[in-house]
Amino acid sequence: MLTIKRVPTLVSNYQEDVPEGGNVVDCGRKCLGKCCMPVSRLPLYAFKNDDNEPIENDIHTLPEEECQISFLNNLMLGIWEERMSQGLFRYDVTACETKVIPGRHGFIAQLNEGRHLKKRPTEFHIDKVLQPFDERKFNFTKVGQEEVLFRFEPSTDYKSHYFLGMGVDAGISPSIVAINVSPIEYGHVLLIPRVLDCLPQRIGRDGFTIALHFARELADPFFRVGYNSLGAFATINHLHFQAYYLSVPFPVEKAPIRKILARKGLGGTGMIVSQLLNYPVRGFVFEGGSGSTVRDLSDAVVNSCISLQNKNIPFNILIAQCGKKIFLLPQCYAEKQALGVVDQELLDTEVNPTVWEISGHMVLKRTKDYNDASEEYAWKLLSEVSLSEERFEEVKGYISEAADLQEIEEDKSINPEKEIPDSPGPQVASHMPQDCLVLH
Repeated sequence: MLTIKRVPTLVSNYQEDVPEGGNVVDCGRKCLGKCCMPVSRLPLYAFKNDDNEPIENDIHTLPEEECQISFLNNLMLGIWEERMSQGLFRYDVTACETKVIPGRHGFIAQLNEGRHLKKRPTEFHIDKVLQPFDERKFNFTKVGQEEVLFRFEPSTDYKSHYFLGMGVDAGISPSIVAINVSPIEYGHVLLIPRVLDCLPQRIGRDGFTIALHFARELADPFFRVGYNSLGAFATINHLHFQAYYLSVPFPVEKAPIRKILARKGLGGTGMIVSQLLNYPVRGFVFEGGSGSTVRDLSDAVVNSCISLQNKNIPFNILIAQCGKKIFLLPQCYAEKQALGVVDQELLDTEVNPTVWEISGHMVLKRTKDYNDASEEYAWKLLSEVSLSEERFEEVKGYISEAADLQEIEEDKSINPEKEIPDSPGPQVASHMPQDCLVLH
């Protein structure tokens, strides 16, 4: 059995240097001042904002000089560890047991009893994907400023920059990166676009583009960015994405795929959408082909998500491979729960399948479930999450129309019931610290 050893401190001598002074941005709500963040006192990471940049090759094919731990990666984990040393997390996630479950697919199991006991409960209906923001419920304007790591905004010169302090005009709503106080894994953070605008949890162009750039700037295939819609086990109705570090391929990243949709007029060489094969959850994989840009990829995913939202279809998103591969995973587990058709044995585990579980990282709440974790259990749970084949085909039609894609003629030589080679998952690059490796 494989065990996972987490990364060591990457910035052991990091000290946050925040300048004195600065205007307070007042959001106008009665929140005891917590949401009136003195954002001008926060460090600013300005990311390279070039949506017309071509989608690059996979990270493991880049020249070695480009395969370096990104500045953002190094910076963020250093500040995250500092916050951990200050006792801001509800429990020590680095003490949670984690293992790779034996079997072909390599599902990952974690025992996280602290998250079960201390995580904030859901405060809204789970049967509607689109719901208005409710300031009476918990939202991210109410987090303490000590939980915020830095602002994350587009630069103005197509280059990335980091500023220890940068003035912000009153009325500007910053995008921020904050710790998740109930973490799933090492480095678990929240990306909250335009935090003071109080956007509800729904996918739009601006918010998703920021998340895609976040994944690209992190430049580490083991740092994934995830999203849960309402109805797909998001617990807070305030627009946010999550990200954390785990140095092992997710099973969904290794699943074989078949191309099913392509951008019209490009002969299958531009934007490509594939279908997961030999995986318990039916899902879509978006990738940019020859000549496609970051904006092409973002627009295809966003248009698809908007269509699903408007049709009240819950979904999860995994941004993988440094933003080069995006998994769109519609699900129906909450609906099945409400109908009372989920096996009681699965309900007893109290596992709500978010993007992380669907991707193959099973966060378990009971010692018994962790000790008994098997590939059979993971497959059974995720099979309940998946849409039926008929429903999946219906959703494929919605995506084809929304993203202006056309069907690719099916390759009759491929039989999904037979053994199909796995897709290449993220590779452990030679530049990574040795303790990041999955060790026997």
